[in-house]
Formats: sequence, C-alpha cells, structure tokens
Amino acid sequence: MPMGDGFRQRLLPLVAEVADHYGTPFHIYDERGIRETGRALQQAFANLEVFREYYAVKALPNPAILAIMRELGFGFDCSSIAELELSRRIGARGDDLMFTSNNTSREEFLAAAAAGGSILNLDDLTLVDKVPEMPELICFRYNPGAVRTGNDIIGKPEEAKYGVSRDQILPAYLRARERGARRFGLHTMLVSNELNHAYMIDTTRMLLELVEWLSPQLGAPFEFINIGGGLGIPYQPDQQPLDLPALGRGIGELLERFRRRHGTMPALFMESGRFMTGPHGVLVTRAINHKEIYRTYVGVDACMAALMRPALYGAYHHLEVAGAGKDGPEELVDVVGSLCENNDKFAIQRLLPKIEDGDLVLIHDTGAHGHSMGFNYNGRLRTKELLLRCDGSVELIRREETLADHFATLEFPPDLLRPTAGVR
Repeated sequence: MPMGDGFRQRLLPLVAEVADHYGTPFHIYDERGIRETGRALQQAFANLEVFREYYAVKALPNPAILAIMRELGFGFDCSSIAELELSRRIGARGDDLMFTSNNTSREEFLAAAAAGGSILNLDDLTLVDKVPEMPELICFRYNPGAVRTGNDIIGKPEEAKYGVSRDQILPAYLRARERGARRFGLHTMLVSNELNHAYMIDTTRMLLELVEWLSPQLGAPFEFINIGGGLGIPYQPDQQPLDLPALGRGIGELLERFRRRHGTMPALFMESGRFMTGPHGVLVTRAINHKEIYRTYVGVDACMAALMRPALYGAYHHLEVAGAGKDGPEELVDVVGSLCENNDKFAIQRLLPKIEDGDLVLIHDTGAHGHSMGFNYNGRLRTKELLLRCDGSVELIRREETLADHFATLEFPPDLLRPTAGVR
C-alpha cells in the first residue's frame, strides 16, 4: 500500500498544523520509516560476509537524509560533482563513495579522486584512457544487451546508453590493469522500480557467472559485485511489495554456492534509492481552484516542478484528501498544477473524495525522484522540504526557493567577447 500505515498514522493528525505553520506546498519525509527500511534491508542480507547499501544520492539529495543513511552505515552512490560534495559534507570518504557516472568529464574524474577518493565505476570502455590517474580499485558497469529484459523507466538494455557491452568487458578490465588497476568490482543496473525479486536474483547470478569468466583472465578475484538499484515500491494500492526476505535468501544462496566453488565470496553492494526513501515521502499541497469544462479539474498550489514523474513517465501516485471520510461524496477529476503545460497533472480521471478549495491533498511516495527532479519552468520556485523526526517534531531541512535565488545567475560581472575569427 502506498505510504505505509505507520507514516499515515504519524502524519495525518498533525498535517494541518504543519501546513499552517510552514505553508504549502512541501515535501515531508518520515525519519522513522526510513530507518526501519534501512534496518530491514540490512537484516535481509545479514548472513552475507559483506553487504553494503550505497544510497543513490540522486533520489533525495538532502544532507539531513544523507546523515540518516550514514548513521545506518550506508555509503553513497554519486553521479555528479554536486552529489560527491553533498556526501563529503556529511563525512563520507574513500570507499564510502561509489562514483557511477556516464559521459564523464575530466573535471568529474578529478572530483571523484579528490578528498580521499571514491570507488570509480566506469560506464564506457573509452573512459579508461580518460581517467587522469587510474585508481588501484576499478569497477565497470555491465550492459548485457538483448539477453536480458528491462522495463519502462530505463528501457531495454540493448537500447540503454549505460554500460559496457559483453564484447568490451574483458578488454576494459585488461586496459585498466595496464594503467595500474589491481583490484576489481563489477556493477550492473538493468531495471528501475522492480517488484519481482526473482529478477534481481537472476541479475546476481549473471554477475557471478561473469566474475567466474573474468577473474581467471585477470589473475585476481573480484572484491565485490554491485546489483545496482532498481528495488521497487508499490505505488498503486493493489500492488504487492517486493519480497525482501526472499530476495535476501535467493542472493545468499547464490553467493554461498560461489564461495563453495572458489573459496571466497565477493561483497554484495547495491544502490537502492527509491526503495529506501520513496514510500517515506509525501507532497502536501492545497486545493486552490475548481474548474468545470469538458472535465472537472481540481487545481492545487503545487505543480510538476515539485513532482515530475507523472508527466515524465505517466507514473501513478496515490492521492489522499486529508480529513475526507470513507463514505463521503466522490468526484471524477483531474488534479492539476498551474504550469503552461497540459501534462502538468498529478492525477487523470481519478475518482477522489470531493475536494473543496482549501483542502489539503497528500500525494504519496514522493520520497525519491520528487524534489530532486524539480525545475524552474514558468519561473516556478522549488518547494521546501520537511522531516518528521522520530520524536514527533517537524524540522525544515530545505527552505523554498525565492525570487532572489531564481535571479541570482543573472548577477555577474560584465563579460563581452568580440570574436575575431571570420571577421573581414
């Protein structure tokens, strides 16, 4: 069920007071739920020799959230200089960081190597010679192509821009070894929001089979495999959640069989973002308009600048009207924002309790890829973020943008170039 019952019970009694104090719209996250999910993830893989979650910073790049992950013992999967910097600001160093990027620039490689370095996860064979200084430990992201299926968010593996192909993977490691690499890891990420635990077990099997082929040719064992992110959450009320214990058992059996064959077990890494924080976030917005034309439209004070997923993927997010009774009147509506885009809709032809101007609407499961995918089209300013602490207090962890923020990039010293090339 979207937005777990625990979070609902904690949030609903106080949401009106929070909205009055902070103003709407806002994303609010549940610290207790995040910690419980983190502990459940660790428990599922407790029988492995080494397991570590590298939280995907892109999902929810807020220092207060990253600090919770660090307290849980997690590392951080980063894809940009800003994500590396955020992680380092809360104390992450060295192998706390996995740098997984694509179309990577020299500046990004230098940033990944700075301040204690990070585990470098290369996405492309051609990048091997572009790394300024090859680290001792190197990892490659593997793309198996048509032998595996993908899903709607990432697409088919053979159509995805990510990763090193089967015929490139050994040359990639050999070239990295020529440049000084001596320790190895292997990574892949083929799907996003996957609820079938068997798929992720098959992905683990694929990586272990690849390691068995690569390792003798490199003359070294692989220190870790990384099955990426992709663990799903049930956005729709009728979806069943991922069977995390079954996932842990299935992967554990594969790794144990590998250990029996080879005398060693690689560490298991993953980079779950959505699974860790997605269900533990809600976008709270207020109804401000009711429009009747060919359809009924409920206008709210948030827009797709605060939650892009429905417009980008046609993604479903469950909606709840605060204070609405189960037996009250219902209405078939589109719930919309105010952008000059017709796809600025949180729900399309959704049967909801009748919404009046001033009602609070809770949009579930925005704790990942919600605020982080925000933008400023139409000059819309990005929303604030709040954290519901374990003790019941509510803390502002990011203020909303202001017009001064929005216009700050228009303030700079004059810089005028008069090109001479081609001038006659």
